[in-house]
Order: sequence, then C-alpha cells, then structure tokens
Amino acid sequence: MTRWRKSSYSANDGNCVEVGRGVGVRDSKAPSVELPLTAHQWAPLLQLVRTQPAAK
Repeated sequence: MTRWRKSSYSANDGNCVEVGRGVGVRDSKAPSVELPLTAHQWAPLLQLVRTQPAAK
C-alpha cells in the first residue's frame, strides 16, 4: 500500500490531485482509479504541467 499525498495546489473544497510515490496519480474523489506512472513517465508530465498557464 502506498502513501498518497495531496497536491499543495489543491483547494480545501475536495477538488484535488493526489500523488503516490512510485505509483502514479489519482483524483481524491475517485481514489480507486489510479493513473500509474513510472519515473520515466513522471518527468515529462511535470514539465508539461509546469509550462501551462494557471487556470482561472
């Protein structure tokens, strides 16, 4: 079992993304569904997210 961590950018209204070390990402509202990611896949995803403008 992995320990999931809520994104520091998540709001307190329940809309958040959680990250599991070595496992992937999931939506806190649907924790049984995970997007598995390897370290090799994680790096380009982070790069893409960091270059996107913030949603309003």
